[in-house]
Amino acid sequence: MDRRTLLATLASGAAVAAAPFARAQSAYPEQLIKWVVPYPAGGGTDVIARTLAEAMRQTLGQQIVIDNRPGAATNIGADLVAKSKPDGYTILSADNAVLAFNEHLFGKLPFNPQKDFSYIGAIGKFPLALVVHPDFPAKNFKEFLAYVKANPGKVNYASPGNGSPHHLAMELFKNRTGTFITHIPYRGAAPAMADVMGGQVPCMFLDLASGLTIMQSHKVRVLAIGSGARSKLLPEVPTLAEVGVRDSEVFAFQGLLGPAGLPANVVSKLNGDLNKAFTTAAVQKRFADIGMEAMPGTPEQFFGLARAEARRWGPVIQAAGVKLD
Repeated sequence: MDRRTLLATLASGAAVAAAPFARAQSAYPEQLIKWVVPYPAGGGTDVIARTLAEAMRQTLGQQIVIDNRPGAATNIGADLVAKSKPDGYTILSADNAVLAFNEHLFGKLPFNPQKDFSYIGAIGKFPLALVVHPDFPAKNFKEFLAYVKANPGKVNYASPGNGSPHHLAMELFKNRTGTFITHIPYRGAAPAMADVMGGQVPCMFLDLASGLTIMQSHKVRVLAIGSGARSKLLPEVPTLAEVGVRDSEVFAFQGLLGPAGLPANVVSKLNGDLNKAFTTAAVQKRFADIGMEAMPGTPEQFFGLARAEARRWGPVIQAAGVKLD
């Protein structure tokens, strides 16, 4: 066999050997995808995941099954995904807890949020607003700040639980304003909202996804919102920055993660289909209904946001002395 024939034979063999790999690279996904939600069914994170999963199914061409794994402040679901096979068939809805808070709230985590995940893409964010019962003496933010400063430790605030964005938003507020307001943690947003509406607890930071309806119906008075600009849904409400609270943007945000080591083509496919899902009518309506701002972008942008938030909240959590273990 001459040299030219030998080279042609080797090239042909290499092409045949590479063909299954090429097909595997281009065929994803070939089976059902499991989307882990680290919260119970029926909550806001679950609803968002199901809405996006249905939209993404249309372009992925495979079923996406939601697997609710609540517990340990999202650590159970997150650890399951971190330790899953990096093949693109197990993904995770991750929020502030996984992405920014828990590494500061727990002495030791079973995973490293910076190293043990592949960042696929941001989903969206919704701001938190400072609300009070309608009968609370303060009628606006300036009066509220004056009142709590004049009554240190005598004003209580509700939250859905220790380490929640709502809890830490108030701790950031206290840090920035030098106030002392007493935390009353609840087991979920619904009972916390009920007691603020009922006047048992006078105030809280409330997210738009849970509380927009009661804000718009004036069952609570909204004093300020923790967004970068005024919300189109509550245009009369000033931002915390407008009323003089520095570095005060407070929001709940979510994104999509997989285990570390996902192939680049899998990350690219999931990111692209997630971004396409934001353009569908069903997703746009759901996000508008809950005041959520979609955050299309790249995996790198999502990673950058998550790490920036982790750095921002670390000193706040440390100063407040909040621990969950």
